[in-house]
Amino acid sequence: MNQPPAPDLAEARQRLAWHRNLRWIAGLLAVWFVVTFVVAWFARELRFDFFGWPFSFWVGAQGALVVYVLMATLYAWRMNRADDEADRATDSAAAPAPLPSQGASRGAGADAA
Repeated sequence: MNQPPAPDLAEARQRLAWHRNLRWIAGLLAVWFVVTFVVAWFARELRFDFFGWPFSFWVGAQGALVVYVLMATLYAWRMNRADDEADRATDSAAAPAPLPSQGASRGAGADAA
């Protein structure tokens, strides 16, 4: 029969999922920091045209907002995918055992009648 996973196995899965989530958060925070502070800090050195405007102006006015929306979208997509994986793992672990076939349900010698 299929037994539900041991509590320590389920806990290990949750811990692994949380560590993956923390890595995503750390990566997205790093991107946020670069877009928000590093680009602004080096704005004077970023003197090249980008779509007809100075790059530093474009990043400050539009580019950072686009990056923030993309970051939120990416995080939501990733977390939805992680939730689906967790649901599938929970469903497969808690699924009832398949019913035995008719032949397997009879005792030994039942066919000898």
